[in-house]
Order: sequence, then C-alpha cells, then structure tokens
Amino acid sequence: MADLLTTRQVQEILKVDRTTIYRMVDSGQLPAVRVGKQWRFAQSDLDQLLNAAKIAPEPQAILNVEQPAVTTSPTRERQAQSAPWALPAEVSLRELLPLTAVQMIQDVFAEALAITIVVTDMAGHPITHVSNPCGLYYTVLSDDDAVARCIQDWQHFAGAISLEPKFSPNDLGLLCARGLIRVGNVLQGMVFIGGIAPDQWPPSQAQVAAMAAHFHVAPQLLLAHIDEVFHLDRAQRRHVLSLVQRMADMISLLLEDRSVLYNRLQMAEALLAAASSKT
Repeated sequence: MADLLTTRQVQEILKVDRTTIYRMVDSGQLPAVRVGKQWRFAQSDLDQLLNAAKIAPEPQAILNVEQPAVTTSPTRERQAQSAPWALPAEVSLRELLPLTAVQMIQDVFAEALAITIVVTDMAGHPITHVSNPCGLYYTVLSDDDAVARCIQDWQHFAGAISLEPKFSPNDLGLLCARGLIRVGNVLQGMVFIGGIAPDQWPPSQAQVAAMAAHFHVAPQLLLAHIDEVFHLDRAQRRHVLSLVQRMADMISLLLEDRSVLYNRLQMAEALLAAASSKT
C-alpha cells in the first residue's frame, strides 16, 4: 500500500480539482481502488497517464474512452449508467446547449403542433426564443413586467410535484405543460408548451380584468387579442402531451453529449498542463 496515493496527492500532481479526479475514475481513464470510503491511486498508473500525455498530446488520443452503446431509448439508457454525464458546475445551460440546433427543433415542433414552445432553465429563465407565440401571449410579452410574471409562472411549473407532463392553466388561463430536461438524474431545464385554450374559452370580463391586473396591462388590450389562441380538441391535446417529454429527451441527449465533450476537453487540458509541469 506504500505506493498508493490519496485523492489530494493526485490533485496536486495533476493540478485539477477533486470533481475532475472523480470524473476520470468514472470514465475509466484513471484506475483507482477503494480503501474504506476513500479512493487510492497507484503511482505507476499515474505515471503511465502522464507519459501518455507527453507522447500523444492530442485530446482524442488521450481521452479515447469508449462510449456506451445507444439503444432505442438512448436518454433513458444513459441515465441508468454511471458514466460522467454531470453538467459542469462552472458552465450554464445556455453556454453548453447547441442553441441553434435546439431552436430549430423547438421551432419545428411548435409549428407542426400549432402550439407555443420555449425552453427554460430550472429557475424559469428562458434559454431559447419563444416559438410560435399565440397572439394573446405575444401581447403580454411586449411588456417587461409581464415577461417577469411569465417567468414566475414557469418557476411555479418547475416546482410542480408531478414528474410526468400534464396540462395546467397558467395565469393567462391558457393550458400549459412541461417536459423535464435531465443530465443523468439531475434536472437541468424544462420544455414548456402552451398557448392552448381550455374548453371554457373565452374567459369572462371579470376574469380578463383579473388577468390584466396581474400582468399590469390594460384589459382592452387583452380583450382585443383574446381569441388569438390555439384551439386543440382533446385528442390533439393528448397527442401534444405525449410529445413534450420526447422533445425534452432529445435536448437531454444533446446536452449529455456536449457535457461529455466538455469534460473530456477539461481533462485533456489538465493532463497536458500536468505533463508540461513535469518536463
């Protein structure tokens, strides 16, 4: 056991944080053994890793870790594995997502299903531009205070107990639902769908007045656009509801791939820096 190093000693040699060490262990890049509740590392394994970095400094060569096979349900399969899918703490969802691709996916879904869609983080802050906003929603979005209240609405949905998508009315009285974006078992964001009129529409004048007061807009403004909403029958609503989580799963898959790539590049930089410091 004399040649076994502690996690702290490996941190000092590689000049990386503890989280990076654990990611390297999870990915199989850095062999380790458990001694009680602690990881221990062989000096010979660490020397071999550093020598590989000197000889083959290309990130692809250093970090040639085999990926798990993708099955018919790739997102669910990945969640069940122990690979390092964790979203890097120092990178925001907006920075890590391929926003152009996500926006295109969102736009296509919104147009094909005739609904409004937006992607937010778990705090309800929008990550994408709102796709296909209905006229009533677009009217509210023109006011900054009203937008802030929409974000509060999204935050309320984030805290909902149910993990499965289901329709609920928002503060405009329109039906909304959300699918959850996950990286591993951690919730990272939401796909919101909405702009859908409930069975009883339009609302009464008293209800419109209450909405206007809540969003700090004139009741006449809401009344002028009250019919500019999406009308879906119950079969169409069920169909839309069945797709919202599938869209969220697609974005989860993109996010997981980007997270793995980011973590690999971080590890490569750390190994190269450690190798350079030893020369």
